[in-house]
This record gives sequence, structure tokens and C-alpha cells, in this order.
Amino acid sequence: MIRPFALLIAALAFVPLSPAAAEEDPLREFQRLEGRLYTAGYRLALGNAPFCEDTLPASGFAIHDAASYGEAKAVRTHLGLRGDIGVQAVVPGSPAEAAGLRVDDTILAIGGRMVETTWPATKEGWQRGVTLLGAIASEGGDGTLDLLVARPGSDLIRLSIPTAPACASRFEVLDSSDAAWADGKRVAMGRKWPPFAYEDEDAFAASVAHELAHNILGHLVTFEETGRKRTLTRLSERDADRIMPWLLWNAGYDPRGAVRWMQAWGPKHGGGLLRKRTHDGWDERVEFIEAEIVTLRAKIAQHGWSRGEADWRSHFRQELAEELARRDAR
Repeated sequence: MIRPFALLIAALAFVPLSPAAAEEDPLREFQRLEGRLYTAGYRLALGNAPFCEDTLPASGFAIHDAASYGEAKAVRTHLGLRGDIGVQAVVPGSPAEAAGLRVDDTILAIGGRMVETTWPATKEGWQRGVTLLGAIASEGGDGTLDLLVARPGSDLIRLSIPTAPACASRFEVLDSSDAAWADGKRVAMGRKWPPFAYEDEDAFAASVAHELAHNILGHLVTFEETGRKRTLTRLSERDADRIMPWLLWNAGYDPRGAVRWMQAWGPKHGGGLLRKRTHDGWDERVEFIEAEIVTLRAKIAQHGWSRGEADWRSHFRQELAEELARRDAR
């Protein structure tokens, strides 16, 4: 699903996923969901970076701003933070983990610049976090990110973290809905997004890959130029479905996770009005994905691709682009 960026501006809210999660620890539950989304997103963005037009340096960690929650002091106390900017997630096996960064470390300085004085809290709670992500990307542009962090029960720690190019997209849990969407700049999911309940990590990653596809294929930009016509929207969704196996393969996931996601999600969510309007029926979507897996496997055998080498930029057939080219040729 694609949503315009202007409709998505919102601060993080301290809202539990469920009554059970609320009783346990809603802030930790939110952190768990963001960590799961970010881990899949990072792997997908890193593995497909050679074929993305826009990339940013990444090292495998996500941040959050305690000031954006409304009760900043309570959040800092609960998580043991020594400032507002905490580490929300660290991807296992990432350069950030290897360098020693941990969840709930407090980021005090980026590239020698103190966070609290260089980037004070903003009126719009979300804005400082976005600005800091830009600063982190800029600082890591030469291949190394220098951070000063604080950790409960420890002295200040200086870290130099290697970075590598990743497809330019943020990954965020934003609200309490059961939807997922892309806005051209980020992939966002509601806390009740059904794949969060999956134990199958490949199927969960497929749901992330579908939304990431809208960003890396430039669908929002296309619709700003063409308008949101039903046929074109359906083709964009079909392309996002069909490219999932490519993105999953490059990131080290099972491409058939895309089939399993659609089979689990589709019967409850992929019919009705969606079939008539902007999406193919879920059973048709499975067929398109299955066919693309056959194509992908043939290409892998033909070119001898390893993980991270499946060149979808050159070898994936984009039906939306083909339809637009036909219309331009008339």
C-alpha cells in the first residue's frame, strides 16, 4: 500500500499492542516490534543496495527520541537512558553489533557534535529524529560512524562503526492500526499488522519487502505524475508482489516466504473490494509470485548469482513501466 508522505506525519505514541502486552510492558513491546521491522528492513535494504538508485550509509541500528513520547522523563527512567536519544534496535550480525552498540545505549554525540546542544528537542516530536537520521547518514558517509554513547552502569563509550550503502528507506512502527504502507521515504506498519504475529521470519520479511518495493521502484513519484488510476495502481501492487522474491533472495531470506505470506494474509485481507479496485485477488497474487520465483531461479542459474547479486534493476520486468511506455507511444 502506498500513502502520500503528508498524510503520515505523526509523533510516536505510547500505545500498547494488546491488553496482555500493556500489562507486561508496552514500551518494551513497542521496542520489540520496531526491532523486528528494522531488522528485516535493514537486511533487505543492505542486500539490494547495488540495484537501488538512492542509497544511504547504514550500520544496522535504529534510534528513537524519548521526547517524542509525551512523557520523556518516564521513558528515560524506564529504559535507563541518560539523554533523549536512545538506541531502539541493533541488528544481529551487523557492524553496529560488532562494534559494541547495544539496545538502550544513549547517543550523546555524533561525529563529535553533542546531541542535546546541536540538535535540541523540536516542537514536532518526530522532527528531531528525522534530522538525526540525516546527521548519522552524513557522518557515516566516509565509511565510518563515530558515536559517543552512555550505558547504564558504565562510563562513556566511544565507538567507531563501519557503514555500508543501503537502499534509502526508513522503517517505523507508527500507530495502532493493522495496516502497512510506504510513502516513498519509509516503510511504516501499525502495531496490529498481522505478520507481526508470524513465527515465519521469511514471510514477515516478505511483507516488509512488498512495501519497500513501492519505495525503491518509485511508485509514489510515478503517481504524482500520472494520478492514481485504478489500472496503474493495480500494476504497481503486482510489481511489488512479483519483486518480493528478488528482494528476499538478495537479503538472505527464502524467496518462497513471499508465497507463504500471501497464503497466510490473503484469505482474510486480500479479497472483497481490494479485488475489484487496486489489487489482484490473493490467489492470483500467489500465482504471480510463484511464476516470478521460477523466473528468478532460472536467472540465478543462468548468471551464477549469489545472494546479493540478483540484478532486478536490469532483469525484473516492471509491468507498470511497460504500461506507461505503451501509453506514451500511442
